[in-house]
Formats: sequence, structure tokens, C-alpha cells
Amino acid sequence: MQTDDPLRHSDAVTPEPPRPSEPTDSATDDADRLLYTPAAAAERLTVGESWLRRKAGQRIIPCTFVGKHLRFSDEDLRAIVAAGSRGPRLRNQAPSRPGRRRRARR
Repeated sequence: MQTDDPLRHSDAVTPEPPRPSEPTDSATDDADRLLYTPAAAAERLTVGESWLRRKAGQRIIPCTFVGKHLRFSDEDLRAIVAAGSRGPRLRNQAPSRPGRRRRARR
């Protein structure tokens, strides 16, 4: 018994799988475009939200404004971490900030 199914013929050509025109990595693209609220950014950086808002308001740390809304991109968070990194202090180096002055007892 012969069927009209083209897949049953031995001379049938198997179709090639579809090829993407460009490699798409939409999950990575979406993650790179994500903006964090101050609360979410503070949680990721493990700092207080008020500290983050204050420093952003003073323009001390990088941030993004969407209209009047404060947001932080992944790049902003990386820059904040990089700016805050400090190398090890050597024994002979003076402390980076002076010690507390003590009052003399009378």
C-alpha cells in the first residue's frame, strides 16, 4: 500500500532547521536594560536606601533619572562598587582619615 506522505519516500529531502539571522540573547539584553528602584539597588548593594538617595541627590554617585524618578542601571551599580573599592592598607601607611582627638583629662 502506497501513501501520499512525502516523508515516507526515500528520495524526500529533509528540511534544514531554521537558522537565526543573528544570534539573539534576549534574556541578556533585557537584563542589561533593567533599571532598579533605589530600594532594589540598595538591597543589591547592601547599603541603606537613604544613603543611596542622599548620595545620588548630591550627584556623588552615578544614577539615572527617568523623568523625576531616580533609577540605577547595572552600569551605575558597577561604577558605585568600583568607586568604593579600596586596596589593602600597608602597615607603614597612615590611616586614610585622622583618628578621633581625645579630650585631655583635668
